[in-house]
Amino acid sequence: MGWRLGVGATVTTAIALFGGYLVADAYDVVPGMVTFAPPHESPAPFPTPVGATPGPSPEVAVPALSPKAAVPDAAAVTDLVDELAADKRLGKRVGALVTDADTGEELGGAAPNRLLTPASTQKILTAVAAYAGPGGEVTLPTRAMLQGDSQVVLVGGGDMMLAAGDGDPGSVNGRAGLGELADQVVAEIGLTTDTVSLALDDTLFTGPDVAPSVRDADVADGYVAPVAALAVDVARLTDDKYAHREADPAMAAAREFADALEDRGIEVSGSIVRQEAPSSAREIGRVDSAPLGEIVSYLLEESDNTLTEVVGRLVAIDAGLPGSAAAAISEVTAVVEDQGVDLARAQLTDLSGLGVGSLLSARQLVGTLEVASREPALREVLTGLPIAGMEGTLADRYPQDNPARGYAGAKTGSLPDTRGLAGTVVTADDRLLLFTVVADRIPEGQSYGANFIFDDFVGELAECGCTADGP
Repeated sequence: MGWRLGVGATVTTAIALFGGYLVADAYDVVPGMVTFAPPHESPAPFPTPVGATPGPSPEVAVPALSPKAAVPDAAAVTDLVDELAADKRLGKRVGALVTDADTGEELGGAAPNRLLTPASTQKILTAVAAYAGPGGEVTLPTRAMLQGDSQVVLVGGGDMMLAAGDGDPGSVNGRAGLGELADQVVAEIGLTTDTVSLALDDTLFTGPDVAPSVRDADVADGYVAPVAALAVDVARLTDDKYAHREADPAMAAAREFADALEDRGIEVSGSIVRQEAPSSAREIGRVDSAPLGEIVSYLLEESDNTLTEVVGRLVAIDAGLPGSAAAAISEVTAVVEDQGVDLARAQLTDLSGLGVGSLLSARQLVGTLEVASREPALREVLTGLPIAGMEGTLADRYPQDNPARGYAGAKTGSLPDTRGLAGTVVTADDRLLLFTVVADRIPEGQSYGANFIFDDFVGELAECGCTADGP
């Protein structure tokens, strides 16, 4: 079951040698040099330099998890879950489920079928739909089209992570740059004209640019931007993660593009108009986003609400549906159900989990994790989850003394009275477990503390050598 691992390896060996990060590296969860992935087909050998001698054969530093690793005793896990659910600091509405990733066996649960507010744990569904639908290798083009001799049409392909200047091939946010696109345009037409008009084609997405279920205050506070066919830095006005956003991200990006053209000696005359690119227009420039799989990992790691909504609309378009919020919700639900997850009674009012009214059960969230764990094409949903104590929304959680640090990967969920956590953890016996815990009526003032309660619970699962014959 080595391919299923989100994190993990032999605990004693890993701690003694390199620590949890190397384990995550070995399973291709975090960047690094160690891997258990199958080797690529060998290329033709390089000529052997005079005096060269062969080195030692490479060895696996950290062994893969064995499918024979002991499964925790269900009674022991149930005790941990019951204790969690009874914690009054979490309120009276708690749902939890722990299963064995290999067999699907339920090891412990508390109200696992209760519909609860999932908050951002809901993003796991969109991640699965993205890999099952468009696929992780798809990129999003931003194109410049020339109509006639002097009209340039900027066409958005769904990339809201453009850089205003040059792109950075090592980054997900800012992989493609409007400055590079302007360079291509100048190289194509700079000798024939020094003045152009500029139009914006942002017709890729339709309908409301923010789900109606999202509170106006959350938009105003920068927790989500209006969804657009193109934008610079997810429409942030400053570098802060939750900065205020552009009210019209696509037009703001078009203005940046106009500035880039003028900086390169091409005058943009008149106002920028919205216009669908004519069929007669020819492409004179194109820049591409990071692959969709990298964008999905980014949105999971950073819990980015805007990008989740964008990806959902791309899932809908891939299925031949309009690029609207309603079509996105419908298609993401359909794709996840097609993978075998029972979403009966579930309610999705948006895709990010920020909106009011979404409901999912712990069983439905664990079921979504299960399909990702057993389908190779969906595996990167699990490897894209933040690593406990190391990445994204879990970077400042799971201190050194928590046994799950480096051995758990999970999607967080946070709303004013709601906390959730859904992901994977490797036990002390090297068994991979799937888990979800959600509480959506946490008493006032206790929500932040719920993070520590959940983290301690996952740490107890990681520490668990609690087999039927053991402690």
